[in-house]
Amino acid sequence: MQKFRMPLIAAVVVALVGGLGVAATGQVQSDEEQEPGSLLFVGNSFTFFNGGVEKQVAALAAAESPARELVVTPSTVPGATLKRQYQLSEPESSSGALDDIRAADHDVVVLQGDIPENYEHDVALFLEYARLFDQEVKEAGAETVFFMTWPYARLDWIDLDGIVDAHRLIEAETGAKVAPVGVAMDKALAERPELAMLGSDAEHESPAGTYLAAATIYATLFARSPEGLDFVADNVAPDDAAFIQRVAWETVQEWNEDVPAN
Repeated sequence: MQKFRMPLIAAVVVALVGGLGVAATGQVQSDEEQEPGSLLFVGNSFTFFNGGVEKQVAALAAAESPARELVVTPSTVPGATLKRQYQLSEPESSSGALDDIRAADHDVVVLQGDIPENYEHDVALFLEYARLFDQEVKEAGAETVFFMTWPYARLDWIDLDGIVDAHRLIEAETGAKVAPVGVAMDKALAERPELAMLGSDAEHESPAGTYLAAATIYATLFARSPEGLDFVADNVAPDDAAFIQRVAWETVQEWNEDVPAN
């Protein structure tokens, strides 16, 4: 696989694709099935670490044949939960994620919660602000995708099962998609424990972890496997990238197969 490096810009526009979207598998989408082209990523350092997961999602799309154009924009605040992101957008505060949702014509808003960071140790806060954000996204005419993160030792009041349960609840309530990144990391570690998903602080992603997050989000957005795409993130070996692409696709398929019936 050949490495692809994206320019470090707030909004990344990658190679142009034609009017009808053509998948890597050769499938053609009709106008009614038109896929997202403009994405806003709301989150904290888990989104902007290692150069930005949004840039890697765009790079994966650009690696399709023919290339897919994505415009990706981050709206990130270090250490912020969804509650904090919402509060920063209130009238007495500085401009924040809500302003970014309302101000631009995005197709999808990727909402990255960080449940362990809720200092109240209460999943209900994640659910409350996930609902509020989802309402804003829908009012803006966009689609919500929840970027599920992972548990970590510094704030160990909740485990992966608790994070999964919270995302199943918000998924069922809102009808939004979930990119099950935390589940993908757990699956990858079960198969290849030597391939670290988190970095030296045991909290933020390693390069492999960010690449897995991007591949999982890509697979969630487009219902398509990233396997075979020739974008490989910096500091990720080609063989590791192939493994990560497979794990991302398998995890998304398994997650969607297990969606509870309404």
